[in-house]
Amino acid sequence: MNEQAITGLHHITAISGNAKKNYDFYTRVMGLRFVKKTVNFDDPHTYHFYYGDETGTPGTILTFFPWEDIMAGRRGTHMATEIGYSIPEGSIDFWLKRFEKENIIYNKPSSKFGEIYLTFLDPDGLKIELTVPDISDSRIPWVTPEVPEEYATRGFHHVTLTLEDIQATSDILVSVFGYQLVKHHANRYRFASPAGDTANFIDLVEAKGEPRGHVAGGSIHHIAFRMKDDAMQLHYRQLLEDRGLHPTEQLDRKYFRSVYFREPGGVLFELATDTPGFAVDEPIAELGTHLMLPDQFEPQREEIVKKLIKLG
Repeated sequence: MNEQAITGLHHITAISGNAKKNYDFYTRVMGLRFVKKTVNFDDPHTYHFYYGDETGTPGTILTFFPWEDIMAGRRGTHMATEIGYSIPEGSIDFWLKRFEKENIIYNKPSSKFGEIYLTFLDPDGLKIELTVPDISDSRIPWVTPEVPEEYATRGFHHVTLTLEDIQATSDILVSVFGYQLVKHHANRYRFASPAGDTANFIDLVEAKGEPRGHVAGGSIHHIAFRMKDDAMQLHYRQLLEDRGLHPTEQLDRKYFRSVYFREPGGVLFELATDTPGFAVDEPIAELGTHLMLPDQFEPQREEIVKKLIKLG
């Protein structure tokens, strides 16, 4: 296998409103592990939450910037619009009953590319799909008393981008990232990385003439692709530079290193390294239990803590 091949998604970052509501929904209702409680590098009085499996394995990491008074976003073109999670066969009924009990807005189960899925909205209106993949997902989930192993999410299945025209974006996925078009129905095109077997689908929906979306509360901010190390990230950064896509310099995000660029369809893409991971500043058994600050904000800890909403 090509050593430089992209295997799939690293993480997805979205925007929410109330931090406590977001924390309760993803840890209790969805049963995800709270992997890291930290703050926004650009706005240290705002949390940055990370949810995932036991260790925050790439391909399971959903992150949020919770801004208390954020206006609601609007789904449309030029943005990522849906997050797809993988769930086990036979678990749809469990989630239907759970969403009923928790008063979650959902649609009745449907089928896409031969796979059954259930669409719902989180408390901020973020659109999420639970998909039963046609090939069983063997990833080990985080398990809670309310969400047992036989029903728990396994990590990402796909992410959907809604675009005015898919051509330029699909060219980046195929020519630069090595993805292949594997399925197509009506205006939805599914691309997959042949080097990965989980979290490796990107769906492009072509919505010509549809209004441009607005990224705010309940919206996906960006999606990140896995880079196994700095050398691989540098390789892809150079490919993007050669394409005139103006990637940023490498930025240290403490748990991974990042390069960002805006793909031609308008969606913010990130290249994120697998290393060093979330155990770099707290033991795996204690992930998410402490407020971890980037080094530059540690001197302001007392002031920052006073301004952050209490979660428990």
